[in-house]
Amino acid sequence: YDKLTDTAEIAFLTTSDDVVEALSDGDKGSVIVPNTPFYATMGGQQGDKGIIKTESGTFVVEDTVKVVGNRYAHVGYVSEGMIRTGEKATLSVDTKTRTNTCRNHSATHLLQKALREVLGTHVEQKGSLVTPDILRFDFSHFQKVTDEELRLVEQLANRKVRQAIPLNEHRNVPIAEAKQMGAMALFGEKYGDEVRVIQYGSSIELCGGTHVANTGNIGMIRI
Repeated sequence: YDKLTDTAEIAFLTTSDDVVEALSDGDKGSVIVPNTPFYATMGGQQGDKGIIKTESGTFVVEDTVKVVGNRYAHVGYVSEGMIRTGEKATLSVDTKTRTNTCRNHSATHLLQKALREVLGTHVEQKGSLVTPDILRFDFSHFQKVTDEELRLVEQLANRKVRQAIPLNEHRNVPIAEAKQMGAMALFGEKYGDEVRVIQYGSSIELCGGTHVANTGNIGMIRI
């Protein structure tokens, strides 16, 4: 959450079916390191893209996913040279992709808050998709949402955008304390004893995703 560039030693390299010692120019595979600034796909948010660079080669990260053992796999291909296990690497997240993804994820939170205000507090997230280009928010309602209701939802959400509400982030909060704060949980998500709470004013949710520093960074929400 706190940086877009970091250094680490390459712990494992894999192809689609094997663990290998090296990947050469053009090879597709994945890179696993002990620590990473990359966000892995989860909670509806798409994983980060970027570059992993060593002295001998460059690896283009096309996706980041969680794998067995709670490890992060940086999936992509070698664009130049060769990379080997044990090499020191610089990991750089694509800033534009991350920034746009943050905007859409924070917009999802404001959208849910506005939907609950317009349609009722029965509205809860039943699924979502957050990418650098779009957001999708799934929920159930008693009937089709009218055009007028959608316009009102959009107006309410954008009102929060214009207020430039700062992010109030709470990490490692006991789950019981988070619920007392009024934090909403994502449908189908499993939570541990400690959670992360994302708050923009009266919008309070349990969330592990990446977010903007204040709602003004979103720019505008368009349904």
